[in-house]
Amino acid sequence: MPDVALLMGSDSDLEHVQDGIDALKKLGVSWEARVLSAHRTLDALQDYVRKSDAKIFIAAAGGAAHLAGVVAALTTRPVLAIPIPSALNGLDSLLSMVQMPGGVPVATFAVGKAGARNAALFAAQILALSDAKLSKKLADQKRAMADEVAAKDEALQKKLRG
Repeated sequence: MPDVALLMGSDSDLEHVQDGIDALKKLGVSWEARVLSAHRTLDALQDYVRKSDAKIFIAAAGGAAHLAGVVAALTTRPVLAIPIPSALNGLDSLLSMVQMPGGVPVATFAVGKAGARNAALFAAQILALSDAKLSKKLADQKRAMADEVAAKDEALQKKLRG
């Protein structure tokens, strides 16, 4: 079984979570993605979560966005939520996810693609607590981002002086 189970309420969510999948792939984190709806396939969702050996669940949904909350009700493992843009630019999804009752924690990220990438990276950071190789990959990735920004700043400074 994968370390991370990425669940989407609809196949149309894939375009919003692809950056997260790419981040998991780049880090070598095992994952699988499924379309399971809290409203339309509740029995299948419950069966999947109860049988899954995934260490972390990432749930992406739009609109009423109950997927992450239902998953969190079924497991004691970490649940990370990605609000998908919908009728109110994702605000409706975001509010559905962050307003969980006490005792049913769901870590909620930004709406859309940035949230998907950050949820994947956060899942990797959790896994890296017990995986030195993954921890090194994450540290290398942070250094590469810093180097990229420094290079862009240097190029800007040359352009402004030029």
